[in-house]
Amino acid sequence: MKKGLKLTDILVTVVIAVVFGIVYRIWGDVYNLAAVPGIQLEQFVYGMWFMASSVAFLIIRKPGVAFLAEVAASLTEMLLGSQYSVSSLTYGLAQGLCAELVFAAFGYKRYTAAVAGLAGVASGAGVLVFDYFKSYLTVLQPWNLSLYIVLRFIGSFLITGPLAYALVKALEKTGVTQLVRPASLDDYKALDRK
Repeated sequence: MKKGLKLTDILVTVVIAVVFGIVYRIWGDVYNLAAVPGIQLEQFVYGMWFMASSVAFLIIRKPGVAFLAEVAASLTEMLLGSQYSVSSLTYGLAQGLCAELVFAAFGYKRYTAAVAGLAGVASGAGVLVFDYFKSYLTVLQPWNLSLYIVLRFIGSFLITGPLAYALVKALEKTGVTQLVRPASLDDYKALDRK
């Protein structure tokens, strides 16, 4: 399989990103509903904003896709009038970069829910830096800060890992992913076993 992105890969990634950009725009309201002072429950659903990178990578499986998907999704969210304005794009840059670094650490050869979940955790960790400099974290008591971080990491792992993986597996059953990802040797071996 060639590592470089073809025009088809880029276009499919952008389509995935636009869909997730719309979801991200709507997700701001879900996030606000989950925000209960002191409980940090909104951090459990925060990982949805990292999902474009893992879904795009699990489908296309090439370097650069996770970063491109996350940046394009956050740009779409911003253009749709996100309550977070330009911050959604700056956060998206960090989220995409952190996810891309995890996929790179595995040589772009692991397409599992666990690796996708780790990419989500890395994205969550990356944007904690922004949260710190915006003083979101400095006003929290240590126990509440711990809850904030733990819930973000758990939610990020579950949403970008198992949930994204299940979504991609459902798409694979429809045959849609074969349009961008040709059959592999494992696919042919699976046919021989039947």
